[in-house]
Amino acid sequence: MKFIVSSSALLKQLSAINGVVTTNPVVPILENFLFEIKDSELTITASDLQTSMMTQIHVEAKEDGNIAVPARILIETLKNLPEQPVTFSIDHDTYAVEISSDNGRYRLAGENATDFPKIPTVSNATSVDMSTEVLSSAIANTIFATSSDELRPAMTGVYINLSPTNTTFVATDGHRLIRYRRVDVASSNGASLIIPRKALNLLKSTLPSENVPVSVEFNQSNAYFKFGNIKMICRLIDERFPDYENVIPVDNPNKMTIDRAELLGSLRRIAIYANKTTHQVRLKLTGSELMISAEDLDFSNEANERLSCDHEGEDIEIGFNAKFLVEMLNNLSCKEVSLKFSAPNRAGLILPVEQDPNEDILMLVMPVMLNNYV
Repeated sequence: MKFIVSSSALLKQLSAINGVVTTNPVVPILENFLFEIKDSELTITASDLQTSMMTQIHVEAKEDGNIAVPARILIETLKNLPEQPVTFSIDHDTYAVEISSDNGRYRLAGENATDFPKIPTVSNATSVDMSTEVLSSAIANTIFATSSDELRPAMTGVYINLSPTNTTFVATDGHRLIRYRRVDVASSNGASLIIPRKALNLLKSTLPSENVPVSVEFNQSNAYFKFGNIKMICRLIDERFPDYENVIPVDNPNKMTIDRAELLGSLRRIAIYANKTTHQVRLKLTGSELMISAEDLDFSNEANERLSCDHEGEDIEIGFNAKFLVEMLNNLSCKEVSLKFSAPNRAGLILPVEQDPNEDILMLVMPVMLNNYV
């Protein structure tokens, strides 16, 4: 089997799906890309058993065939080749792959393509269409709040709930919760699924910058994404997601509106002086003044700053993990944010003051108990 392809075009396609390939896979064949040629179309597949990605590229080929090619060595070779046509010659008896370029020949050991795991197909699927803009925005707004605790698998992914009027994306790690809702994506068949973090990270890095449609199909066990010439299939997390609606406090008499960039800058500075284990910062609201302070008793470090804000309700003093607040505020793009509290031991809410009419973002963060050093 023999085919000719542009080195840079092939590298671009391989780089798009290379994130799936793990260094120590369960099955050694998964360190390879699966190459399949049919009617001069080369389909390349990468998989880690949980997630599989496929892409296609047109090549010059006289015959059909398949081979598994070592991913790392192939990518490194192509990265260091200038743009030129390269010829792949495959010996089906020995599975040897020879790459010929203008000025050299490279020989690597391939493997039998039949050993590569079969990629699942999605049957009896529910489908929904959305744009890359909506999907990348939903991933960016939620993925950072997923848990890395493997003992609570449901929380290691993003929960998606489709309803006839909207689609809700939720992520939580037990300390904070993000609910991101879109009214411009809906499905007449209500359904819910949990997509693993790795699959979403791969999507995030692969989705094109231009706004193109994404076709999403899913059944009980797998989800299937298709955009441009890339397809991704991932196994869903088969667990029950926590009842997040009950955690969101409804009655929050304390409301503060403040410039997001000012608050973010202040928190970043004050966090430097916080305890390195708890990252605890204290927010003290008195009238229309917010005092942010932190101290690390072990090193006698302390800092405080005053900011002006709009405040409705009683004076309140509440502690939070600065890392969480910084990450959440950093992820918003609005000018002003509204923070709502009910009591020092109850969750606080962060909401953008102005939002896109199609989206609704709610961020919840659990407080940390203050040790009263004042």
